[in-house]
Amino acid sequence: MSLAAALVAVAAGLLTFAIAATVFSHHSANHDEGVYLTQAALLLEGQLAFHAGPLADAVHPWFFIEDGGRLYPKYNPVPAAMFAVTMGAFGEPRVTLAAVAAGNAALVYLLGSMAVGRRAGLAAAVLFAASPMAVATSSAFLPYAPTTFLNLIFAVAYLRSVRDRSLRAAGVAGVAIGLAFFARPYTAVLFAAPFIGHALWQVGSAVRRFGAETGQSTPRALAALGRRALPVGGSRGLPGPIRRHGLTALFGTLFVGVTLAYNVQMTGSPLTFPYQVFAPMDGPGFGERRILGHSVDYTLGLALESNRYALQEIATRWFVAGPLGTVAALVGVAVALWGWRTSGDPRGPVVAEPTGDRAVDEERAPSEAPSPAGSPAFRRTATLLLVGVAVSVVVGNLYFWGTHNALADLSDPTDGLASLFGPFYHFDLLVPLSVFGGLGVAAVARALSAARNQVVARGVSPTVASAALAVVVALAVAGGGVAAVDAAADPMERNAAVDEKHEMAYAPFDETTFEDALVFLPTPYGEWQNHPFQYLRNDPGLDGDVVYALDRDPVENFAVLDAYPDRTLYRYGYQGVWTANPETRVTPKLEVLDRRSGSRIDAETTVGVPDRVARAQVRIDPRRGAPGGPDHVSYTVSDLGDSLAVDWAVTPEGVRLPGAADASDADAAAGGTDAAEPVPFDPDGDVVAVTVTLVDPAGSTFTYRQEVTVRTTEDGAVEVVWPPERSTCRLVTECGNEGTYLPNEPDAHPEWVVFETDAETSDS
Repeated sequence: MSLAAALVAVAAGLLTFAIAATVFSHHSANHDEGVYLTQAALLLEGQLAFHAGPLADAVHPWFFIEDGGRLYPKYNPVPAAMFAVTMGAFGEPRVTLAAVAAGNAALVYLLGSMAVGRRAGLAAAVLFAASPMAVATSSAFLPYAPTTFLNLIFAVAYLRSVRDRSLRAAGVAGVAIGLAFFARPYTAVLFAAPFIGHALWQVGSAVRRFGAETGQSTPRALAALGRRALPVGGSRGLPGPIRRHGLTALFGTLFVGVTLAYNVQMTGSPLTFPYQVFAPMDGPGFGERRILGHSVDYTLGLALESNRYALQEIATRWFVAGPLGTVAALVGVAVALWGWRTSGDPRGPVVAEPTGDRAVDEERAPSEAPSPAGSPAFRRTATLLLVGVAVSVVVGNLYFWGTHNALADLSDPTDGLASLFGPFYHFDLLVPLSVFGGLGVAAVARALSAARNQVVARGVSPTVASAALAVVVALAVAGGGVAAVDAAADPMERNAAVDEKHEMAYAPFDETTFEDALVFLPTPYGEWQNHPFQYLRNDPGLDGDVVYALDRDPVENFAVLDAYPDRTLYRYGYQGVWTANPETRVTPKLEVLDRRSGSRIDAETTVGVPDRVARAQVRIDPRRGAPGGPDHVSYTVSDLGDSLAVDWAVTPEGVRLPGAADASDADAAAGGTDAAEPVPFDPDGDVVAVTVTLVDPAGSTFTYRQEVTVRTTEDGAVEVVWPPERSTCRLVTECGNEGTYLPNEPDAHPEWVVFETDAETSDS
């Protein structure tokens, strides 16, 4: 590889690492990142799954499958294993991202050099590395760039096995495509399909030639070759294409077997992939497609519409320099077509360059000895295979509904995951685009050089002609650079906005050092860990310095508390609504918790009261309750100052509201119960809400709400998790995270808001 290409590769790696560490410092909006990083951590500990037992639901990560207390990911482990290498070696998996980005750029150079020459290959590497889809996707812990890395190794090795007639390269090609299949089977099949077709054609040609040489029909020749291959060492008598492509197929098939064996280990069936267990209707195909609660009738018409839009987005936004880069690729295709027609070489009229190619024309030269010179027929084959990759990726993705999901709103390029990473299921399409774009750039460069020579031939000073050429080149490079930066700016800004949101949300964790801690997490998207909080991941043994558990049903929360009895407890919350919109921010809160138990817990809650409040209603409601008693109790206070203190108590018999005993009979009747009677709760675990609702003369309300988790213990005592979850709500008595009380954020509430609560435990 030339020094210039090496510099491009290193620059691509450094840029990827920098973006991963800054723009994606707290991971992206694609929650698959957390899946792969969790899987990588499991692999480092020699595990393929969590073994959570009865706590599986409390620690269930996003896109993991629960199987009798075992939790395993829906994705195959190859990308995660690549991340695990540097996670284990350096404690920093972003090194893998940098290595993959550098490797992809280098491999595009090698592929382009073989197909269209070194200068065009160097341009291709630059175009690939600078494409917004490559920059964004390679900087996140996603499988697309790593799988393309394996596919590119396969393509380069395959072409070298053809060009140099190398068994070693053929073996490398088989291993690479086998690993790519293990990583993402459908992606690998689409990329390899043209190469498989070429290999079958070459093998068929070799069989026909053998038959012609021996005077046998093709079936008899095939049988004779089969007998030749059976004895040990007999394969040396086989024609070269059969030996090489057979070796590639052998190693590729071995890894297909590894994939099926992995399926057996995880799902119990070699033909059932984990993703099928997670969502049986999520694979390729038309008709009803479904994953979790999302489904669509995926028709051919919808596939054509979605993929047309995806290709439009790649051509105008996600390939380097937007439309300018796409024009370069079209110029390269035109040059290749013209070259095929005029000289048989896709480079067109070739200007001598030190390509170092060692290609042979296998279609024309029967000898097995490699030629020291490049072969137009070989380059024609290489470029045709790249065209085949483009066609295969485009057509194959019609059959998979993932592109439709990634685009979200087909009329809005700023919506959906594709707005942040591009149509990433078409990631391999960047390879042929870059190579043909490199050919277009090289052709334009040759044309400019030829124009300079013509100008000099007409009597213009060589110095003046060279200066004019330098100005044109500088303007072209500057224009292309501006277009490239402009194309990448929008998605990077959107991803940076997501990271700013994440940085704010995770600030309490970045500022806290945990030691033997247990943190309860909210569930804005349902009962999944790492969805959305993929930055907060459990260690493989569920026994690290911090264990994260979902804040769920009180009985289930107490089960988690009982499993980790000696840990420091925290509850993570936030004020606001968590959405995918990066502009919708939340204000976080990490609260230290305590478990208090005794025969009685007496609490006092003090709230602030503004002017013009007519009355306040105090009320207690258990979420579940228990038979044999009232379902709530309340009383009203009309004589208010600037604050109100409310006493209440938790006992094994229920929650008492002493102030209700002094209320009038009318107030007690309005409360719907005998005021002196305790309100029972579910002894196995319950959440009791204590609310103070302020009502102004116009009827508007402001509610202080606190919810305390309670249960009775086996020895007849009562246990609570303290402090309660507190919120303040306008016009409603329950408002969830939108009203989360932030005691350390005075600007988050009106200045008159006071919300203090304390409790004392007694044994009598």
